[in-house]
Amino acid sequence: MATVSTDLKLGGLTRLLMEEGGLTESDIQIHVNEAKQNKIPLITQLVDSKLINSRAVAGKASVEFGLPFFDLDAIDCRSLPISFVTEQLIRKHHVLPLFVRGKTLFIALSDPTSHQVVEDIKFQSLLRPEIILVEEDKLSKAIEVALEVPDTSMMDLLDEDLENLNVAGPEDIVVDGQSDADEAPVVRFVNKVLLDAIKKGVSDIHMEPYEKNFRIRYRQDGMLYSVASPPSNIATRIISRVKVMSRMDIAERRVPQDGRIKLALSKTRAIDFRVNTCPTLFGEKVVMRILDPTAAQMGIEKLGFEPEQQELFLKAINKPYGLVLVTGPTGSGKTVSLYTGLNILNSIERNISTAEDPVEITVEGINQVNVNVKAGLTFANALRAFLRQDPDVIMVGEIRDLETADIAVKAAQTGHLVLSTLHTNDAPQTLNRLMQMGVAPFNIVSAVNLIMAQRLARRLCEHCKAPVKYPDKVLLSAGFKEDELASLEIFKAVGCERCTNGYKGRVGIYQVMTLSENMCQMILEGGNALQLTRLAKEEGINDLRASGLNKVRMGITSLEEVDRVTKE
Repeated sequence: MATVSTDLKLGGLTRLLMEEGGLTESDIQIHVNEAKQNKIPLITQLVDSKLINSRAVAGKASVEFGLPFFDLDAIDCRSLPISFVTEQLIRKHHVLPLFVRGKTLFIALSDPTSHQVVEDIKFQSLLRPEIILVEEDKLSKAIEVALEVPDTSMMDLLDEDLENLNVAGPEDIVVDGQSDADEAPVVRFVNKVLLDAIKKGVSDIHMEPYEKNFRIRYRQDGMLYSVASPPSNIATRIISRVKVMSRMDIAERRVPQDGRIKLALSKTRAIDFRVNTCPTLFGEKVVMRILDPTAAQMGIEKLGFEPEQQELFLKAINKPYGLVLVTGPTGSGKTVSLYTGLNILNSIERNISTAEDPVEITVEGINQVNVNVKAGLTFANALRAFLRQDPDVIMVGEIRDLETADIAVKAAQTGHLVLSTLHTNDAPQTLNRLMQMGVAPFNIVSAVNLIMAQRLARRLCEHCKAPVKYPDKVLLSAGFKEDELASLEIFKAVGCERCTNGYKGRVGIYQVMTLSENMCQMILEGGNALQLTRLAKEEGINDLRASGLNKVRMGITSLEEVDRVTKE
C-alpha cells in the first residue's frame, strides 16, 4: 500500500472527491502524485481517469463551499473576455473568465480550493475575481474552445478553389514598395479569408489591428467569432491588399473610405463585398459586408412569417398604392424582406425604382439608384426624379428626414406603392416616429397600408436540438400561458459538427400591423407610442415577443435566443 503523505488534506474538496469516487486515502495519494507529475489539478486527474462524475462533484462542492454553480453549455465560449488574463495563467490554474460586471471579473473554476488563482487574476486583471463553480470536463473543453488557435494559416493555403477565383480589380499594383507578385502569400491569404466566408454563409468580415495582435472575425447568424490571428507585422499588407481589390486609395490612411469587391466564383455566380475602412489607434479597421444576390430570392415562405402575417404582407404589397414600412435595427433583415416583396412584384407590367445607400442586392428588372449625398443625390432628390419617370412601385432605402417622409407619403397618396424602412423598435413606435418627424397625422392615416417590425433569431440545428424542461415560474414569466404548460415542448441548443453552438441559419420574428379604424382615430387624436402599443395588443396583434414565443413553441428556436433578440 502506498504511503499516505502527511500533507494530504482530507477536508474540503479532497474529501468530496474520495466520497464521490469511493476512493481510499491511498488511492487519492496515488492520483495526487500523478496530478503533480502531469501538472494538472487533482480533480482533472480524477475526471480524466473516469473515477468521478464531474457534475455530481460540482453540485456537492457548490453546497459545501457556498459558491454558485453554472452550466458552461449555456454560453458561447468563443466570445468570453479572455483578454483580461494571459493564456499561460488560464492553462496554469485551469480557470476561465466568464464575464465582467463593473470592477468584478467572474471566473469559472472546478477546484474551489485554488486560492492562488484568485490572487494571480486580481494582480493581472486589476479586477476583483468572483468564483463560479463549473463541471471539470466542460471546463477543459471550454478552455480549448476559448483559446483555440484558428487554422487559417499563411502556410496552409493550397485550397484548389483559390485557383479558380477571379477578383475583378487591378492587378500587379505596387503596395508599400512591393508588387502583388512579391506578396503572393498575402494575396492568397486574403482570397482564402473571403472564400471561407462565402462557404460558411457569413454576413460580415472584420479585420481589426491592435497594438500587439491582428484579429479577423466573421459574423455568422448574427454573432461574431474569431477565425484568424495573422502576425501583426503583416496587418498593413493584408489591409492594403483589401484596399487594392476595393479600388481604394492605398496611400490614404487618415480618413474612412468605401469600396467594393466583386468575386467571380464561376461563370454563373458572382459575390459582391461592400468594403469600408476606418482609421483606428493602431491602423485601419476593415469591415466587409457580403452581398449575396441569392439572399433576396429565398422565397417568402422561408422568411419566418406566421400564416396570417404573410397574408397581411402580401395583401399590402399587392395594393396599387399606399406606404409599406419595415422597421428594426441594423442587421435585422429589413432589406431581405423588402427585396422579397419586390421580387414578387417584379414583372414586365410594372416599373420599379429603388433609391438605396448603398445598393446591396442587384436585381434584374429593377431600376436601382445609389444615393450620393456628396454629389447632391439624396433620397429626396431621387424620389422626385422617380415621380417624373412614370413609376408603379418605389422603394426608398430609409426615411431619415421630414423631406423624404413627405415625398414618400405624397407618392403613396397619388397612386404609387412605396416601400421603405425606419429605425424604430416596434410597429406602434413607427407611427409615433413619423409624427415626431413632422408628418401630419391625417397624412399618416391616409397613406400607410402596413407597418412591419422584425428581428432575426438563430434557428436551432435540426440534427442536435434536444428537449429541455424549465420551471413553471420561468415559463410564465417568459410569457407562456398557464393552461399550455403541461403540453409545452421546448428545445435547447446542443451543438454538433453540422452547426455552430447548436444553431444553423436564422429565422425572422415579425410584428405585422395594419391600421384599424380605432388605430386611425387614435393617431388623429395625437396618441403616443404607449397608447398605440396598448391598442395594438387589444386588437390581437402579436408583438415581437409573442411572435418569438410562437417560434419556441414550434421548436424553431430556443427561449434563450428569443430573450436575446426581444429583450427590452
